[in-house]
Order: sequence, then C-alpha cells, then structure tokens
Amino acid sequence: MVQRILEAGDIESLDHSAIPRIRTPERLAVFSARAARLRQLAALHNPIAGYLRLMAVLADAQEAVMAGFKAQPPSPELIASAQRHSMPLIPALSGVRDPAWRDVLRELLDKVAAAGPLTPPLEALIARLSTLDTAALEFQADAIFAQRFEEVDPASAPFIVAALQVVWTDLAADIDKREVPYLETLGLCPVCGSHPVASIVRVGGAYDNYRYLQCGLCSTEWHMVRAKCSNCDSTKGIAYHTVGSPEADEATRETESKNAALKAESCDECHTYRKIGIQSKDYDFEPFADDLASLTLDLLMGAEGYRRASPHPWLWPEQTDSAAEASGESD
Repeated sequence: MVQRILEAGDIESLDHSAIPRIRTPERLAVFSARAARLRQLAALHNPIAGYLRLMAVLADAQEAVMAGFKAQPPSPELIASAQRHSMPLIPALSGVRDPAWRDVLRELLDKVAAAGPLTPPLEALIARLSTLDTAALEFQADAIFAQRFEEVDPASAPFIVAALQVVWTDLAADIDKREVPYLETLGLCPVCGSHPVASIVRVGGAYDNYRYLQCGLCSTEWHMVRAKCSNCDSTKGIAYHTVGSPEADEATRETESKNAALKAESCDECHTYRKIGIQSKDYDFEPFADDLASLTLDLLMGAEGYRRASPHPWLWPEQTDSAAEASGESD
C-alpha cells in the first residue's frame, strides 16, 4: 500500500473543515507521556542523559500535581472578546494569571526533592526557589513569557515554566475546540499565544499525515501545512537537516536523512529553524521531549548559520551574544 505525501499546495486546496485544526491536550496523559519519552531518550547514550532524567522527574511531578489541580477557567466574556478580536483565549502575555501557579511550583519542588538524592547545586536551587517571594516569582514569569533573556534565570526557569505549564495545560484541556479563534499569526498558539516548541507529522485517525505545531506552554497542537516556515510563514527556502554518521558516505547519509524521524526545518527567509518529527518513523516521538534531547542537531544548525525560532522552555540560554541573537536583538 503506497501512501501519498501531501504537499503544501495540495493541503491548502482541500476543504479546511475536513482537517482537524486543533488538538487539545489530554489532561492526565501529557506529562506522563513526556516523562516516559524523556527516560527513553536518556537511555540512548544521550550526551545530556542526566538532565533528561531530572526533567523526567519534573514531568512526573507535573503529572502528580495535575491530578489534584483545577485552574480558574476563562470567563465567557473573555472568550467572546478573544474570538471577536482574533486573540488567544487565555493569553500568557496578558500579565493576568491564576496565582495558584505559585503553589503548584512549591508542590513540584517538594516532589522533585522527595524523588531521590539531590546534587548539592540542585538542592541549593530548590531551597532558593522555595524562598522566593511573590514579587520575585511573578517577575520571573513575566520575563519568561516575554522572552526577556537578560532577566531570566536559566537555572530556575525550567521549574517556573513547569508550574505554569500545569496551569495552562489544565485550562487548554477543558477548552471547546470550536471556541478557539483563528489568529492572524499562524505560528503562535491560538489558545495561549505562546511559541511552538516543535512540530509533529501525526499518524492515525483524522490527524493522519498532517503537521501540527505543539505549544511549549499549554501543549495544544494546531495544524499548519508542511513546507511552510512556522516562524515567518514563508514557503521559500525551506530545507530539512539531520545529524548523519560522520564516517558514512554520501549515499548512506542520504538514506539516513530520508529515514530520520527527527529533522530540523530551516527557512532561508528568516534564517531560523524548528524541529519536526515524523511519527510514522518513530511512533513515540513527543515534540517537547525530543526537541530537548536533540542538542546535537541544535549545534549543527548553529554551525550552518541558523538560529532557533524560540528557546526550549526547559533549556534557557545564558545571556550571551548567542542569546541576544536568539531573541532577535542582534545587528
């Protein structure tokens, strides 16, 4: 049986009502699946295996907290206003968020601390985060959402983001897909307005063979045609990159590239890239986890002159020249 791959033009010519536009997260499955994938990737002799295992513990903690958590849902008036103005339903950048996220953070820290022996730096980090006051925590949350790199503490950010993810994922899981407005900026999450972390070409059911971007905050996925830049919306100069065996010949590398489940999709118009996974080649592919675990591909893309379209929420750059470039502040 031969399956035809639809190109961007083919998909755009289809009846869009037949393509599911939104995949909301499964409330009690998102973080457990992420934790399992992180452990699976760590076991493959990954150069940051230790960090992946730590983040798997954090994802476990998210799953445990989520089971007993309920966020304050958006009001009907807020939903109506978002629809009227083509804005995200529960925008992260609004500055208005459920204060319960700070309690979620403390629960996450307690669960990570109880999960096993801590290294001295991690123990000190958890102790420091546990004592931050409301103003300091809200300042960090604002800086993270606005991607003000010089104000973000890279060590604290993954834990703060994890708490915020619990809140927004809980909200996104309860949203009626029919209420989600169309945004003018297709590369932002229509539920919370955050950047996607990576994309996935799914298999099975109504989603089969379609590309979806996954939000790095609320885990909502939204459809976007392939061979189109998720950062600038261009269809020109799109290319795909993989990490091949350095000792392989050209023919072998071409075969490896063709069969690779994970690739970096680059755009020569804006010189950015995001990673894309093909689920038919690796069914367990999870955009958030696989993006975090593929730093070698990031190094390759940086060497070829491309920058990430947005940082991974659990791996923030130090404020260096490269961080400034990633935030679009370079000359």
